[in-house]
Amino acid sequence: MKLWHCAGARSLRPLWALEELGLEYELEVLPFPPRIFQREYLETNALGTVPFFRDGVVEMTESVGICQYLADRYDSRRQFSLGPDHTEYGAYLNWLHHADATLTFPQAIVMRYTFLEPDAAKKPVAEDYTRWYLARLRRLDSHLEEHDYLVDERFTMADIAVGYALHLGRLLKLDEQYQPQTRAYLERLCQRPGFVRADAKAGPMVIPGND
Repeated sequence: MKLWHCAGARSLRPLWALEELGLEYELEVLPFPPRIFQREYLETNALGTVPFFRDGVVEMTESVGICQYLADRYDSRRQFSLGPDHTEYGAYLNWLHHADATLTFPQAIVMRYTFLEPDAAKKPVAEDYTRWYLARLRRLDSHLEEHDYLVDERFTMADIAVGYALHLGRLLKLDEQYQPQTRAYLERLCQRPGFVRADAKAGPMVIPGND
């Protein structure tokens, strides 16, 4: 298996999953954005995005999808996932997809118009999407008032998916507005040995003007 990754990018999700599962893999860390600073990467992934993941003939570009693939393919005891027969299977899938469709999307807009294209005229757009992101945390905030993890009272791939979104929010300095239970949840996830190993291999995320 091989994973192409950029520091701070969504590719941290599958990197974290690989570490939790204890799988052997090759990691290639690229400069951000690779489509500009390492153009030969386009020969590997025509989109120029990360992650890009290869496992034999399997090739994938979606971070949450890779996490689900790894769990379904290599976690036969379902230590980090739930099966279709589990009563919380629907909730598990919902949190997996909630992570990107609902949480990470507005963060990408905030990053673009705050750090990558810091045009004063676009500042209201970044502020609007910041409010959007924080509002989209309400369901998670409510859930974490009574639960330590997202499903089955244990750590799963759903926590990796959502945990990365919260971690990115911290890198963007949005975590100051997290609810206490959500901040505690993020700290709990970041203390896991799997995350610590993945984060060390991932390298630091450097955003211009956000050192």
